[in-house]
Amino acid sequence: MNKKVVILGGGTGTSTLVRGLKQFPVDISVVVSVCDDGSSTGKLRKEFDIPAVGDLRKVIASLSDTEPLFESLLEYRFNTTSDLNGHTVGNLLLAALCNITGNMSDGIKSLSKVLNLKGKVLPLTEDNVVLMGTMDDGSIIEGEHNITKSEKRIKDIYYKKDPVINASVITDIKQADMIILSMGSLYTSIACNLICKDVVDAIDKSNGKILYVCNMFTQPGETDDFSVCDHINVLNKYLGKRKIGTVVINDGKIPRKFIDKYHREEEKDPVVIDKDKLNKMNIKIIKDDFVTTKFGSLKHDAIKLSLKIFEDLIN
Repeated sequence: MNKKVVILGGGTGTSTLVRGLKQFPVDISVVVSVCDDGSSTGKLRKEFDIPAVGDLRKVIASLSDTEPLFESLLEYRFNTTSDLNGHTVGNLLLAALCNITGNMSDGIKSLSKVLNLKGKVLPLTEDNVVLMGTMDDGSIIEGEHNITKSEKRIKDIYYKKDPVINASVITDIKQADMIILSMGSLYTSIACNLICKDVVDAIDKSNGKILYVCNMFTQPGETDDFSVCDHINVLNKYLGKRKIGTVVINDGKIPRKFIDKYHREEEKDPVVIDKDKLNKMNIKIIKDDFVTTKFGSLKHDAIKLSLKIFEDLIN
């Protein structure tokens, strides 16, 4: 019987991870935060009063086991002067299926059959949640998009109204052999899954290993000047009795042109690996050269990363 893995996250980082992990003999459930309220997703949330679909779409596309054309179709974004401008086909499909089936979870199940997904995609909640941010100057910012665009440092996050957590999320976490906190936006993709008491309680009741895949670069406003330990400390703050037991970090050399490019264009810098502090935290460290620069951008090598995670899962 395959080991059960639950991934908490959303966005590009989680999509990269599942693209590799689906190649291994594991049962995957991806819990996706649904608090995004920008761009196409934001428009659809306002119009149809549904959870955010953007990160759900990205993970569905990555887990799909169909022709590459279908993935391109899901990710196709209209560029027009009409109301379709900025919308992706996948977002529109999910919004339509949510209306047809009555909820987002059933809509995803229907699409999953068509796309032959190598795993389950679970929205954290069916509620149209609003993420709130308390900033370092004490100010309160409403909405995920506004939080990420703010130049102020995030001190804490919470939901404007406590959401009802998807029952399947709780069940799968309790049954998991490993709970993975994915790379991605620390507060607005990962921690926003952990600010719900029911999720943390389920993690505490699970016997699964808790593993965190640390980002290679900082993110403006969220993790400026953060080290690996800083990332871990934030997530541990939101976790309950059980904390992160294993961290995966990249110790491969990042090409200078990407360091310069990300600093210049996005104000991002490589995450510092504070080895001495890590060693004192009594956390298992998995490190390797995970750098890949295929297609002109820098990402984790999905297969190398997933192999290391799989090896830790079965040992």
